Amino acid sequence: PSSGRGRLAGALSLVICGLIAASFLSSPFMPTLLALDASTEACSCAVLLDGVVHERFQLVPRQHTQLLLPMIHELMRELDLGFADLDAVAFGKGPGSFTGLRIAAGVTQGIAFAAELPVIPVSTLAALAVEAAGDNEDALVFSCLDARIDEIYWGWYQVQRGTAILVGEEQLCRPELVAAALPLAASHVLAAGNGLAYRNRLPANLVSTFATSEPDRLPRSGHIARIAAQLWLQGATITPDAVNPVYLRDKVTQG
Repeated sequence: PSSGRGRLAGALSLVICGLIAASFLSSPFMPTLLALDASTEACSCAVLLDGVVHERFQLVPRQHTQLLLPMIHELMRELDLGFADLDAVAFGKGPGSFTGLRIAAGVTQGIAFAAELPVIPVSTLAALAVEAAGDNEDALVFSCLDARIDEIYWGWYQVQRGTAILVGEEQLCRPELVAAALPLAASHVLAAGNGLAYRNRLPANLVSTFATSEPDRLPRSGHIARIAAQLWLQGATITPDAVNPVYLRDKVTQG
């Protein structure tokens, strides 16, 4: 009976999130958002303007400090926007590289404080899941990132029409210790993220369920912006002083 109630609660959650996404898409008001991410070797920023995502994305290991702010200013200038024209700033809160998360959080705070804007933290694993799902209307995504020190960050996301719902919790562990069973029944299971570099060490029963496996996918600010727009509709914003990266570990990894 308790497992039945759990499944019912999960189903209701998916329906509610789908209704929220649908109401956002039909809403006459679309927020103008700046989103940024530096959680991996990629550096990216995006602006959601009139429902359209404009994005800059570069693979620049260890160059985020030098490139992120100029990238943001270039994109804002191209769109003829000032920070005062934004409704909020979103950022990839993690998990990911300790250094990259700190850079993204610092830039986000600086812009939000200066322009007196609210902040929308977005999970990097959720953004990765939405990217992997693509045009699939209903997919279960194993989203994973390399955590260094022989570990991966991972989580399961149910993605329905661009809305990502976390199934269970985001976790950190050695590849061999990832749960082998699917968290729920699914006909279309996808896997994405550079954590799949450890694919051969993941439980074989788990890997056998993957319809696709894309180790080259990384979180992108464009998807962070889309998720942030849905969170905006729900009022899920924080003040700049509450910005805090999610590391999933006490012992953080530089890089």
